[in-house]
Amino acid sequence: MKYQSQKVAYWFFALCMLLFSLQIIYGFIMGFDRIGIQGLHDIIPFNTARAVHTNLLVVWLLTGFMGAAYYIIPEEAQRELISVKWAYIQLISLAVVGVVAIVGFHLNHWEGRKFLEIPRELDFLVVVNVLLFLGLILGTLFKAKRRTTTALVLSMGLLFAALLYLPGMIWFDSQVVDSFFRWWVVHLWVEGVWELIMGGILSYLLIKLTGVDREVIEKWLYVIVGLTFLSGVLGTGHHYYYIGVNKIWLIIGGIFSALEPLAFLAMALFAVNMYRKGEKSHPNKIALFWTIGSSIVSFVGAGLLGFAHTLPQTNLYTHGTLVTAMHGHYAFWGAYAMIVLAIISYALPNVTGRKRYQSNTGMAAFWLSNIGMLGMTVAFGVAGVVQVYLERKLKMEFMIVQNEISIHFVVLLICATMFTTGISLFIYDFIKYGRPTNEALIER
Repeated sequence: MKYQSQKVAYWFFALCMLLFSLQIIYGFIMGFDRIGIQGLHDIIPFNTARAVHTNLLVVWLLTGFMGAAYYIIPEEAQRELISVKWAYIQLISLAVVGVVAIVGFHLNHWEGRKFLEIPRELDFLVVVNVLLFLGLILGTLFKAKRRTTTALVLSMGLLFAALLYLPGMIWFDSQVVDSFFRWWVVHLWVEGVWELIMGGILSYLLIKLTGVDREVIEKWLYVIVGLTFLSGVLGTGHHYYYIGVNKIWLIIGGIFSALEPLAFLAMALFAVNMYRKGEKSHPNKIALFWTIGSSIVSFVGAGLLGFAHTLPQTNLYTHGTLVTAMHGHYAFWGAYAMIVLAIISYALPNVTGRKRYQSNTGMAAFWLSNIGMLGMTVAFGVAGVVQVYLERKLKMEFMIVQNEISIHFVVLLICATMFTTGISLFIYDFIKYGRPTNEALIER
C-alpha cells in the first residue's frame, strides 16, 4: 500500500470542485444583475451573491491547497500521514463550516467585512479546523524520513496563512484600524504566504513532470521566498493610504508594490526554464500545461496588471473600480486556481489508476477556460477604464456610469460562458476518472 492520505486528497479535490462550481453560479447571478436581468434579485440580492462569490473563492482555493498538502507531504516525507481518520474528520468539518456560512449569508448573517464576511462564531470553527489540519501536516513532517525544501516551503505557507487569519478576528471599534488589520489577512495571504504555497506546489509538479534534479529546482524556491517577503509584506501599504492612515504608507506601498512582480516573474522564469531543461517527456501533458500556464498567467495577472494599477499615481483613480476586478480575476486565476487544477490533473491518474490525460477533453478544458478568463479580464479592464474616466475625471454619478458600461458586462457574460464550458469539461473529466483505488496506489 502506498499512502492512504492521498485518497483523502481526492475527496478534498472533489469538495474543491463542488465549491468552485457554486462560485461560478453566483458569479453569473451577479453578471446578469449588472445587465438588468434581475429575476433572482428578490431571492438572492446582489450583495448576497457577491459575498458568496468572493468568500467561496477563498474557501475552494484553501480546500485545494489542503488537498495538495495531503497529496504532496506524505510523498515528500516518505511516510503516511500521522492520522488518516482525523484528516477525514477535518474534511467533513470544513464542508460543514462552508455550508453553514453560505446559508447564513442568505439569511443576512455575516460580519460585512469584504472577503471575511463569515460570522464570528464560525471564525472559531475555522481556527479549530485549520489547527487540526496543521497538526496533521506538521506532525507528519516531524516524524518524516526526510524533509525536503519543497515540503517545508509548502508547510510554511500553510502555517503563515493560518497565523495571518487571526488579525482578521480581532474586533476594533475604529473602521480605520479594522481595515488596517483586515488587509493583513487579505493582502498578506494573496500577495504573500499564498505565493509560498504556490511555489511549493509548483516545485513538486516540476520535479515530477520534467525530471530536472530536485536540488536545481529547490534552489529557485529560495529566490521566490526572498522576493515574496521583500515585496509582499511592505507592499501592503498601497491599501493603507485610502483608509486614512499616515501618508508615509503611500510611498512605502508604491515602492514595494513596484517590486511585487519580481516574485511572479521569478516563478515564470523558473517554470519555463525547468521545462526546457526537462530530461523526460512525462505523458501527463495536461498537468504540465496547467503547471506552466499557472506560472505565466500569474506573472501577467498578479504581476503586470497588479503593478499597472497599484502605483500611487494610478491607484488614486483606479482604487475600488472595475480595474481592480480586472487584476483580481486574472491574478487569482493564474496564481492560485490554475495551480490547484494542475495538482488535481497530476494526482487523479495516480490515485484512480485511469490515464485519462490522453483524452482531448482535458486539453479543451484548459484552452476554453483560459481564453474565456482572458476575455473576462479584457472586458473588466475596458469597463474599468471607462468607469475611471467618467467617474473620477468627468465626475458623473456612480449609477449613471454603471448604466453606461453595462454593455461590457454582456461581453463579460459571453466570455464567462466560454470559461464555464471549460471548467465543466474539467469537472466532467474529474468525475470520469472515478474514485481512488488501493490498487492504483500500489501500482505507483
